[in-house]
Amino acid sequence: MEVAVSCLDENAREVIRPIKRMVEDEFLSRPGVIGVDIGEKVTGGRPTGRAAIVVYVCAKGPDLPQQIPQDVAGVPTDVVAESIVLHRARITRTNDEQPVVAERHPVLRGGISIGPARSFRVVPPEVPTAGEYVIAGTLGAFAVTRDGERKVLGLTTFHVGCVDDSWSVGDEFVHPSRVDGGVVDADQVAVLDRAALAGSVSAAGLRMGNRPFRAEVLDVGAIMGSAKAVVGSTVRKRGRTTELTYGVITSTDSTLRLDFGDGIGVRTVRDQIRVHSSDRFGDHGDSGAVLVDADNFVVGLYVAGSGSTGFANPIEPVLRQLDVELLTPGVPESRRPGPAA
Repeated sequence: MEVAVSCLDENAREVIRPIKRMVEDEFLSRPGVIGVDIGEKVTGGRPTGRAAIVVYVCAKGPDLPQQIPQDVAGVPTDVVAESIVLHRARITRTNDEQPVVAERHPVLRGGISIGPARSFRVVPPEVPTAGEYVIAGTLGAFAVTRDGERKVLGLTTFHVGCVDDSWSVGDEFVHPSRVDGGVVDADQVAVLDRAALAGSVSAAGLRMGNRPFRAEVLDVGAIMGSAKAVVGSTVRKRGRTTELTYGVITSTDSTLRLDFGDGIGVRTVRDQIRVHSSDRFGDHGDSGAVLVDADNFVVGLYVAGSGSTGFANPIEPVLRQLDVELLTPGVPESRRPGPAA
């Protein structure tokens, strides 16, 4: 797969990075600004070949570009209209509605549907109509805690695993999600064990139950470990909604303001991985999928997107904040609590 997209030289990024960091919080405080990044300046729809501080805005109105200086310390800026949203799926349920028909996997792998067993009361303006909603996301991969217990956890995002500020350790999870027809109790596969929402991380770890699992991602294969995201490299993700998609890493410098909803509010996440695809890279329900490189090393945890653009946490801070390491086929069976893979 080829994607026609420019990936700037790392030397140019190194020069711009401290300048971007110096101004990004001030830019993010301006109305309508939702992100600051490093990318190629585009003028009149044509790439210029010049590295720039890219400012994402929710709507490129007539006044907003004038709020951003044309350059900062000699580095040009570029204002880009984007609609970047968290990619969990959330629907309301009535007695007359039928669940989405989803994949059911007797042996769990990464890349499949998962969601909380409980429902959530949501009101406008978050949703059109107040009511009880259920959530769907993606079980990305498996990890093992670094403590003596060596618990096996399934990785997903904070906004899938916790949803709002009413979460607690022990919350139950089902596969498939309730959005996809999962049944409370009958389809329970895990409980919430830990979570993190800070810095560059929106993540949760779900302690797996008695359902068999394998240390692999559906349609991708066995996970070999973790690696650093590299600008210009091709990655894949397998999500609950869009399934297997491909893209190219175009930045590891994205800073975003994301709305986590009532009780959590808008949070800033930094140093996010930006992925560009020739088609739709992700959609609602894909949050929690892992980004995997050509050698099946995990480089990121998918959180949000906008059409052909996706954003992911870098995987190393995720593992560090959850205090886990990725589970791979090379981990000895004696170190695998719970079901054998």
